[in-house]
Amino acid sequence: MSRILIIAFMLSAALTSYGQSQEELANRAVFNKLEFFINTKNTDSIYNLASDNFKSKIGADQFGFTMNNLYQLGKIKNVEVLDFKQQSGVYLLTYPTAFIKLTLSVDPSTLKYEGILFSPGEKPTAKPVEKKEVVSVVEKISPVDFFVDSVAKPFVKQGNAQSLAIGVFHDGQYNKYFYGEAIKGSGVAPTENTIYEIGSITKVFTAVLLADLVTKGTIKLDDPITAYLPDSLASNPDLQKITFKSLSNHSSGLPRLANNMDKVPGFTMKDPYANYDRKALFSYLKNYKATREVGETYEYSNLGVGLLGELISIIAKKPFTQQLREVVLTPLQMSSTTDRPDPKNTNFIKVYNASGIEVPTWNFQSMFAAVGLKSTVRDMMLFAVEQFKMPQNGLQAAMGLTREFTLATPNNTDIGLGWHMNMVDQGIFLWHNGGTGGSRSFLGISPDSKTAVVVLSNAELAVDNVGASILKKLMESKN
Repeated sequence: MSRILIIAFMLSAALTSYGQSQEELANRAVFNKLEFFINTKNTDSIYNLASDNFKSKIGADQFGFTMNNLYQLGKIKNVEVLDFKQQSGVYLLTYPTAFIKLTLSVDPSTLKYEGILFSPGEKPTAKPVEKKEVVSVVEKISPVDFFVDSVAKPFVKQGNAQSLAIGVFHDGQYNKYFYGEAIKGSGVAPTENTIYEIGSITKVFTAVLLADLVTKGTIKLDDPITAYLPDSLASNPDLQKITFKSLSNHSSGLPRLANNMDKVPGFTMKDPYANYDRKALFSYLKNYKATREVGETYEYSNLGVGLLGELISIIAKKPFTQQLREVVLTPLQMSSTTDRPDPKNTNFIKVYNASGIEVPTWNFQSMFAAVGLKSTVRDMMLFAVEQFKMPQNGLQAAMGLTREFTLATPNNTDIGLGWHMNMVDQGIFLWHNGGTGGSRSFLGISPDSKTAVVVLSNAELAVDNVGASILKKLMESKN
């Protein structure tokens, strides 16, 4: 299995589409071609299905070497669609002696793939039987309660779903709903103090720290980042146009991930960010070559926000997590939100992949600011509700800056700092989602109606539809 070289460039992120979409249809159409070309060992045709941007990152010779290693496994015998999220489809390829997971990111406008990732897969097990009953701690009194239950319960009844912790703030009231098992087989539901991985929602917190530095006059959003980088990086002309704003709104041109992530000592797909430190990050940036202009095009980048976190630490002259505690967590009394799992803390939840198998909680170094936080429904609701207050202090002013428009995208989603923003009939809502190897999360707020929804899950099953459905319903019923 070690012969399979991972290819992971420009896996597009970001803008979730709810339900069946043209993106999914396009992805499957490109995959069908790929399957045929892989089985016929037609490397040139596979490479020609890639975007020009992908080809600029991976040469034909390097790509051919990878594919030749893959061909040694024989022909694909069976294919199972595991998941589709944003513009990325996940497929399980069954070979005579191995299972390979293929993650494919496709631009539906060109029918070209922007990213392709081959990684070891797991032998499929029998599809879990839908649960007849699920554990729940819910008071069903209001119409909102019944609607949340109607959305959440079917989700948790899925065979590989584990738990949902849902927080709702609407009409000045906070309600919470808990479903499923915090630990598989325990029969015990989560609580508002159960600690989940929140994944990329961390980026919104990082944006607040950036905005705090701006509102205090320490830096400006359009300042070049090279002023705060070592000379060995600052001399790279392809970094000199990158600004703080472009890192936070994903227009820096930096890819989703660095191509040396899997080269660091101790790398493992089970905990992919654990050993990627500042030294590895700066090593990548030293030789970084830009493929597009800064500030023009949205391209979701964990790498960019991870770098932003390192810059915040450099400017503040303290660890990122300490700055986060001082600026956000302590003032908001978010006492359960943390940077790393503590096995002695019984509030930490177990996490499970899409097959229902327990997997490790992820750890982070230089990429923490992009994906690393762990939190609870209670703490996340404190953060969400603070967004509705008229700015009367530095933190509230920083939060307000994150909600201002900075970039438009082709699919009618605007970008603030960290936040994604969409307009519907009922007004504007801001959101972010998150995911790790065994968790999914959703945070959505409607400032006009002062409505917030938090959804946390300890399974690798997307909860965007759950969160978006509840938020939309509440916005429709605003007083």
